[in-house]
Amino acid sequence: MKYLRIGHPGEEVPAVLHENRYYDLSDATRDIDGAFLGRGGISTTAGFPEIDIAGRRIAPPIAKPSAIVCIGMNYAAHCAESGAEPPAEPVVFYKHPNTIVGPNDNVEIPRASTRTDWEVELGVVFKQRASYLESEEAALECIAGFLVANDLSEREFQIERSGGQFSKGKACPTFTPLGPHLITPDEIEDVQALRMWSKVNGEIRQDSNSKDMIFSVARIIHHMSQFMAFDAGDLLLTGTPEGVALSGRFPYLEAGDVVSVGIEGLGSTRNTALDAK
Repeated sequence: MKYLRIGHPGEEVPAVLHENRYYDLSDATRDIDGAFLGRGGISTTAGFPEIDIAGRRIAPPIAKPSAIVCIGMNYAAHCAESGAEPPAEPVVFYKHPNTIVGPNDNVEIPRASTRTDWEVELGVVFKQRASYLESEEAALECIAGFLVANDLSEREFQIERSGGQFSKGKACPTFTPLGPHLITPDEIEDVQALRMWSKVNGEIRQDSNSKDMIFSVARIIHHMSQFMAFDAGDLLLTGTPEGVALSGRFPYLEAGDVVSVGIEGLGSTRNTALDAK
């Protein structure tokens, strides 16, 4: 299944895309949230009304989660371009859930920013509580689906002004575009072999594959469950591959730039950058 949400902020309608047709899920759930995902979602579109989404806003594919947990420095080539040694254990930081916007919404370059960067990331959404998991196989059983994310980052805030951790440069408003869909695991053949890319104004920046991850999705979830509990509906971002502006190979984002990120089988986002007011 490909779950999505349609409508203006605060007026989103839960929906599903199946065999090139869109269906309204309002009779099954108020939203694409932890409660709905915890019940297993839907197994059939029979009985749900078709809807026409032409001209309507595509919203973030999940309702606001209780937490966004992020993994840093999780691609070998990205570590190399950043001048960092690959970590021995997953590097963790958090983003505020209110940073989430839709796949085509505008994003804001923060006030006083000169180093706003892009990061295509594979996002994981949970369908059940994940705590003290016994194995990586058990970790995979906790996954409701996967989505595309852009972990936008302000590098000065993140590095020079961080105080020792990343979140100050990661939690600016609009810094987590998601979507367009939440894809259930049965539709993904191998989550560790997905092409990932980003573009700025149509020019390729990142072009890599999830197989370059240092820590796999299953390993991250299993490892992190020993230190914290994920709840149904929570979002995990699993790191970005090489090709960001931090590498020094590309300019940082400016107002008017259009930044797109995509993952094979999951779709893509396309967001115009504007100066924050």
